[in-house]
Amino acid sequence: MGSLPPPLPSSSSSSSSSPAKITEGELGALFETQRGILDHFFERLDLSEAAAFAQALVDAPGAVFFSGVGKSGLVARKLAQSLASLGLVRASFLAPVDALHGDLGALFPGDLLVLLSKSGASDELLALAPCARAKGAALLALTSAPRSPLAALCDRGVVHLPLLRELCPFGLAPLTSAALQMLFVDTVVAAVMAARRLTRDQLAANHPAGKIGKSLIFKVKDVMKKKEDLPISKEGDMIMDQLTELTSKGCGCLLVVDDEYHLIGTFTDGDLRRTLKASGAAIFNLTVGEMCNSFEDIKAS
Repeated sequence: MGSLPPPLPSSSSSSSSSPAKITEGELGALFETQRGILDHFFERLDLSEAAAFAQALVDAPGAVFFSGVGKSGLVARKLAQSLASLGLVRASFLAPVDALHGDLGALFPGDLLVLLSKSGASDELLALAPCARAKGAALLALTSAPRSPLAALCDRGVVHLPLLRELCPFGLAPLTSAALQMLFVDTVVAAVMAARRLTRDQLAANHPAGKIGKSLIFKVKDVMKKKEDLPISKEGDMIMDQLTELTSKGCGCLLVVDDEYHLIGTFTDGDLRRTLKASGAAIFNLTVGEMCNSFEDIKAS
């Protein structure tokens, strides 16, 4: 593997040097450079290749697996999870090393294996590709190398993601290539959603939790408080007798109703504080109806 450089000195051993600082100018210059690299990608992306890639996902007769190592592996996993969450494609991530040690059994004839690699020369993927082909899977590559060993092994072709250079000062760390991959695959996912005419109900079926689930699945009746949980008070009730009702239901107010349970106003904990300050001991003689925010009064004003 060659000789490794000596370890870098720890921060404690370099306490005599001035602390590192990042200026707005330096950061702004990096953002401008990154913008230029992204513009290069948009200007040179082959849309026919991109469309063919998206169509391959839509037309896949079996499952679709995504694989990659390093940062490309993270993007591959994200793409698999995004497609799986839509319920339109049977998608999963296939770790290349694990695949070579048994997980290859998940592949069946007719399945599609998409291999993500910036260089198209990752040893793990080059070892996986012929084994997946032998299982009857179709192979498609996503790489930033115009011509690569991996592309030669893929019967369904390759999508080239134009990369001017990495933002890394050494041109090595995937500070831009991974972003291009993520940008490309997320856009493809949106295209698949449109092509398959994904509905809100279909999306909701796979997102029962979190903000998406709450906004798509839950209706008002699922989250509204029922009668026994409402802080209800009659207009003739004494304010001091209703303190428990005001504070125990977690609403921060009383719903003031008449004898037929028609809502006539509200009385909040803020109203209670203001009434105490203004009336003092006289509050013991006041009814909720006398001090509530009456809807009739609001309308009149």
